[in-house]
Amino acid sequence: MSYRPSRLLAALIVVAMPLMLGACSSHANDASMKQSQGQDVNGTPTVKVTSVDLGKNVGADNKVTDKTDTFTPNDVIYASILTDGSSSNTILKATWMFQDGQVVSQTERAIAPNGESATEFHIQKPDGLPAGKYKVVVSLNGNPVQTKEFEVKAS
Repeated sequence: MSYRPSRLLAALIVVAMPLMLGACSSHANDASMKQSQGQDVNGTPTVKVTSVDLGKNVGADNKVTDKTDTFTPNDVIYASILTDGSSSNTILKATWMFQDGQVVSQTERAIAPNGESATEFHIQKPDGLPAGKYKVVVSLNGNPVQTKEFEVKAS
């Protein structure tokens, strides 16, 4: 049986077309996934953490009103995470740790910022936090991006 070049070419097109369409679809899905994770199509973050402020109070705008890095055991310790950028779905996480590396608390929030934004996290223990040095590690979509150290001093 002999094939003419046109039949062979048609057969190759029939076989190759679904593969090419699948690759295009996969690329589009990758781009969509990156954008939903707070990244542009190249994987560059579209939302970034610009600062982390600690204090004993926050305003209605979720920003710390009295910045400090020294607290007493019964204080509510607020962290205001300031971000810039736009995303329909970014995960912001605060991990509060004691000086020995022990995780005291973790909280995460899905945010959908459009420009500059502030997100509030806080920690408080009913029986008071032990005196010592602490830190809060801020993660964006699972990647640690900033750390802020603070101290709890006995009153």
